[in-house]
Amino acid sequence: MNNADVVVIGSGIGGLSCAALLARYGFDVIVCESHAIAGGAAHAFERDGFKFDSGPSLYSGLSYTPSANPLRQVLDAIAEDLNWVTYDTWGCCLPEGDFDTTVGADQFCEVLSRLRGQDAVAEWRQLQRVMTPLAQAAVAIPPAAVRYDLGATITAGQFALSMARHAPHILKLTGAFSQIMNGVVRDPFICNWLDLLCFLLSGLPANGTSAAEMAFMFADWYRPGVVLDYPVGGSGAIVDALVRGLQKHGGQLMLNAHVEQVLVENHQATGVRLRNSKEIRARRAVISNASVWDTLKLLKETALPKSFQQQRAETPECDSFMHLHLGIDAQGLRSDLACHHIIVNDWERGVTADQNVVVVSIPSILDPSLAPPGKHVIHVYTPGNEPYALWQGMNRNSQEYQQQKQARSEVMWQALERIIPDVRSRCDLTLVGTPLTHERFLRRHRGSYGPAIPAGKGFFPGSTTPLKGLLCCGDSTFPGIGLPAVAASGMITANTLAPVSKHLQMLRDINW
Repeated sequence: MNNADVVVIGSGIGGLSCAALLARYGFDVIVCESHAIAGGAAHAFERDGFKFDSGPSLYSGLSYTPSANPLRQVLDAIAEDLNWVTYDTWGCCLPEGDFDTTVGADQFCEVLSRLRGQDAVAEWRQLQRVMTPLAQAAVAIPPAAVRYDLGATITAGQFALSMARHAPHILKLTGAFSQIMNGVVRDPFICNWLDLLCFLLSGLPANGTSAAEMAFMFADWYRPGVVLDYPVGGSGAIVDALVRGLQKHGGQLMLNAHVEQVLVENHQATGVRLRNSKEIRARRAVISNASVWDTLKLLKETALPKSFQQQRAETPECDSFMHLHLGIDAQGLRSDLACHHIIVNDWERGVTADQNVVVVSIPSILDPSLAPPGKHVIHVYTPGNEPYALWQGMNRNSQEYQQQKQARSEVMWQALERIIPDVRSRCDLTLVGTPLTHERFLRRHRGSYGPAIPAGKGFFPGSTTPLKGLLCCGDSTFPGIGLPAVAASGMITANTLAPVSKHLQMLRDINW
């Protein structure tokens, strides 16, 4: 039987951020990962010389420091970094037409002027003015300073003057972004565009996405000199950096270590039991990086108050994903091909409608090491808009399943053909993923993207639970869904267990 100060269930970005920082604070940490590869929804995998990202493909705020991006703050805290390729352009295939756009305010205004005229440009400029103080308020306290105990009065309290300056705007950040958007924007294209950005960030449109999340995006994407980032080596390189930070501070990562149960004794979480019946005891805490629904499955019914269990079990969920992972012949492709593309088929259906929004990532344009010479890797996915109910109960070895995979992946092929018309004839390798793939390999409840908690109608809970010694991090806790959010959740959870003195030293070390 192993013992540790803290056992972390799951090696997603939230769990690894939490574990690496806890190890940096001096805790003895063991991370139990069910899969053979670390990284959760952000893990990378290789087939026939092609290196694929399984999840996130759009990064920003990571290639420089200090940065408001919580993941950058975690990397700084554990003194790990990786090489970044920077770029500023991404492609859009919308009902209005196909065009490239860049982060930053000016070029998008040129697009607006061409598509919608000067009145639309004026509305966008006004929205930027309205969002500027909100963006400043959103980054007034770094996530690295936050914790869920009285020690926050010291660690976050040192930013009190900054917060006081932004006090009039803070309350606005707690509501839905649509409340701000609707007060400024009337142009239907801008409304649709903002709905799209909200959906890509949170899995919800503007009326469900928090103003704070969009304010953070405005602070990052529309500042002078902004660039987007891509990690050399793909998303797996980020995972590797977090694992290095964990291990160099004495932490341990156990792969193929599926947690079956959280052990509870005397109304306290005391460890975990693995599928092979091995037990790992936790002297201080068990931290679950699993989803809210999957965490409940690890506990006996008597471990938590029934009202708490019911509330958490009824958390609304985002839909799942379809994926195409392709290895293609890149010979003869145009040289100015953008790395990322967003495709919207029909604004009238809404951005959350199934198969209506498709994302294309061709990261080997930025990092040729991801593919053999003369080849490209492509990841196409429907981002959190594939209904699990269409797949529920299917036998993955059945002809019915294979036929549905082919039918439901067609929308992704068609989206990709808007960018590379002859892509089907170029394929050396084709992999199709479904909600059942998500459920199976990511150990995700119904293959879900995560909780769909609308801003203004609910809040993502903090990391604490009614069960002593059980904490949570990841997309089911504050701040919610997305790479920066889960890194923040892991950091905040680790901070909560750390002595205030070590927390303050960490803040000094990363120049906050």
